[in-house]
Amino acid sequence: MTKEQFLNDLQKIYDFLNEQKTKTNELIKFLENEEFDKLTLIDDFAKSLNLEMTSDLRFALVTRLVNLRDDSLVQVLKKLEKNEKEIISYQEKAYQFVKEYWHNKHTKFIDFIVENKLLTPFYREVFIGVYNVGLQMSSWQTSWTAHIINGINKELVAKFDGDEAKIMKYLEDEKLFDLGHGGITADRCYSALVKDGDKYKSQAYIKAFKKETTEVIDALEEFADKLIELEDEIYNQKWDYVLYIQALIKAFSEDRTNELVSKWADVDRAWMKIKTPIQIGHPLEYYEDHFRKAVALEWDIRLTNPKFAQNDHRVNKIKSAFAKIYSSFEPNVKSEEYKKIYDFSFKSLDKVQLYVGRPALFFGAELNGLFSAQVVPNDEVVSLEEGKKIFAFSDEILQTSRAKPFLKLSREIFGQELLTKDRTFLFNETASWHQVYDISTIGHEYGHILWCDDETESVMNKTGNFKNIEEFKATTGGLISYLLDVDTDELHLKEQVLIDLVKRSVGLIGWMEVDEVQPYYCEGLIHLSGLFESGVLSWDNENKKLSIDISDKKFEALKAWYITNYTALAKHYLDKLDATQFLNNYATKKEKYFMPNDETINSFVKYYFKRYQEIGQELDTEDKKSNYIK
Repeated sequence: MTKEQFLNDLQKIYDFLNEQKTKTNELIKFLENEEFDKLTLIDDFAKSLNLEMTSDLRFALVTRLVNLRDDSLVQVLKKLEKNEKEIISYQEKAYQFVKEYWHNKHTKFIDFIVENKLLTPFYREVFIGVYNVGLQMSSWQTSWTAHIINGINKELVAKFDGDEAKIMKYLEDEKLFDLGHGGITADRCYSALVKDGDKYKSQAYIKAFKKETTEVIDALEEFADKLIELEDEIYNQKWDYVLYIQALIKAFSEDRTNELVSKWADVDRAWMKIKTPIQIGHPLEYYEDHFRKAVALEWDIRLTNPKFAQNDHRVNKIKSAFAKIYSSFEPNVKSEEYKKIYDFSFKSLDKVQLYVGRPALFFGAELNGLFSAQVVPNDEVVSLEEGKKIFAFSDEILQTSRAKPFLKLSREIFGQELLTKDRTFLFNETASWHQVYDISTIGHEYGHILWCDDETESVMNKTGNFKNIEEFKATTGGLISYLLDVDTDELHLKEQVLIDLVKRSVGLIGWMEVDEVQPYYCEGLIHLSGLFESGVLSWDNENKKLSIDISDKKFEALKAWYITNYTALAKHYLDKLDATQFLNNYATKKEKYFMPNDETINSFVKYYFKRYQEIGQELDTEDKKSNYIK
């Protein structure tokens, strides 16, 4: 097979995924058109949960199955006055139903590749191997969530009355974090806490989840054995794949907690060597576990769009803005330290591999929500050696955005005028939409790299809020590359960049009570500070009305706010100050959740969340997609 034939096959697979996604999205269309007779799958879903069907529940179950998020379902269960324990049980039952549905889809996907003899025997085996390992990952996800998220973490919250700073101090004092490079506390863990009398001890996954981890290792060993028998005549990367899988086997088999980070760093090193359009993922992210950052059970294949041409467009704009902000700092006693961190980030930017495509197979934690983009690995020592990979799933996100139902809440809060502009853009300006995605989402991933070195996270996370400012830093990094741009090639996107920012910042309020996405909720609160302070948004609490002004004058005021606040944030990172200090400039934790310090924003956030709880699952019957599709 020639490389050209291989890429043609890859295009067929990419198109198949596109069609499959369109088919899945039809469930949303049936919901919008009230064709409930075509939603028997959703009726079965409700039956599996033993819940009486309502319009709210129907919406929540379609959202859970198609978009993989369960926040709507949780809201519906709260309305039904289910207690926390019951909600956890429903979430697990829903996970099982969703798992069966997507595993079945993944099986058909593998059949399509095998029956049509697409790609080469080696790459067919890559897909089959990932699928077999994935089945084990998905089954382990259940006990991982039960033990870490709903077990140990809830015990820690109860033990310290929800005081996160005390929980973090306890974990540090008791030496319950994994140790990383050079024996210092790592910024993530590949282990779980288990009860040890009235205390806890840390155990590697192979000990804490022996049966499940062993099943994953067995599947990985079989995967490696199969690949060893075949050849990669297209990219000549056979041994890179094999060594990667063998590194995974070693890492999952490691039972000494203080060796885990270095074994997983070897996984990352091996993984960075694989540069083909068929990218296997691995456990990389650690949002779910707020306290010890135990790495979640992600497992997938990401496929690069064969039509995507590598370019330096965004990274060059990021570098230019990064240099401008850095040069604005006055020389001081720490200038030398600042320069080291700046150079560290710059080197990482230079080594980024960008993959634009879509997820093909996904398992485990990803059945609770897929990324819109990702920058990995998180190990900064590895990144200094090997760089990072940025994955951007723009085709997937555009398809999902166009399929999403119009909601009553959006019209009530944003008003029809703004939504008409936004929807006309979404459905008709495909090329410009991808440019905005490049600023907001790919820019966000590059933004994560800035102002950090190998110690930043562990030093700034002493009170547990590093992630809660890091997402703001990332998005604003992308935004700043747009706001400080001297070129004019993106000027025409100004209004849409602003609309996108307004909609996202307000929409993130809906995640207030979803623990694993707290960093995004907090990010939204900081953006809201800027949007209100600049006058883009204003809130009339008496009449419950949000006014939105996207004029040039307000845009300039917002631009000035972002430059000032992002510069302050950059300095905070360079000084490695505790993250909570920065977050507290905008929001403070009241009881369980962070709330805005500003009274007006505070009252708006409370109102929006209340309306989200009341009507967040209701469809807008006044506006239709047919008004926009030309």
